[in-house]
Amino acid sequence: RRPGWPMKHWRLDQVCWDSFDPSRLDPQMVPLVKAAAMVERNGDDYALYLQSVFSDDPDFRQAAANWATEEVQHGEALGRWAMLADPSWDFEAAFARYRAGYRIDVKADSSIRGSRTGELIARCMVETGTSSYYTALGEATAEPVLKQICRLIAADEYRHFKLFYDHMRRYLRRENLSFPQRLKVAAGRIGESEDDELAFAYHCGNESPGAFYQRDRCIAAYMGRAMCYYRVHHIERGMAMVFKSVGLQPHGRLAGLATSAAWRLLVWRRDRYRTALTRAADARGQAIPEAAAA
Repeated sequence: RRPGWPMKHWRLDQVCWDSFDPSRLDPQMVPLVKAAAMVERNGDDYALYLQSVFSDDPDFRQAAANWATEEVQHGEALGRWAMLADPSWDFEAAFARYRAGYRIDVKADSSIRGSRTGELIARCMVETGTSSYYTALGEATAEPVLKQICRLIAADEYRHFKLFYDHMRRYLRRENLSFPQRLKVAAGRIGESEDDELAFAYHCGNESPGAFYQRDRCIAAYMGRAMCYYRVHHIERGMAMVFKSVGLQPHGRLAGLATSAAWRLLVWRRDRYRTALTRAADARGQAIPEAAAA
């Protein structure tokens, strides 16, 4: 190990790859894992962006480097699993397409969120979403290798939430971002779950190189599957993390009301996306297998 090389909480060779069991595979999960593999593997670019935004903060720059090392490993683990599930899939080729078509400004001299506190709140929202998502996926899958990978990634993502939260608190003391400003950043970042990052990853991972990219189609294909695996307790835990990030009591009546509202919204969106997915499949003369839904 090189001096200063970031430590990982686990390594790829600790995954029990020989336990892969195709008979316990949910085919609806494979497209999700392919897309997630590319978003996670792209962590290097986000680290460069964060290090540029926090150029005069060596402690955070090192933290961002450590974070990216683990994010890249997440992508590698998910990509390797997806190739076991679909031996015809080429992760490196799909990721090359993704990198060629989706780029972020890695040399930004200030946060797109308007402040460093806002940037860190946005990162907390991302880690909240990924921790909840991999927990839900891991609990839903019967395939033992994917279950192990999701458990490992979800634990990493929760640690990443704490990392960004701790740095956010440090910057909040300097910048004194108001509660409405913090809430606006958090809500805005949550709303970006339907942007091109994930939709284009789904396109590159699951559609042929010659296929026309259409964000609405791809996000419906992704969300229509992914949202079927959430349960109320995943939303409850995620909402507690959101509340903590913006300075609200993470447990209590208000958090409970927010959880109920968020669950109803998820169910409505899940059904809307599933309908769009089914209609698209019918138009192509294909059947969409039913994923488990609450």
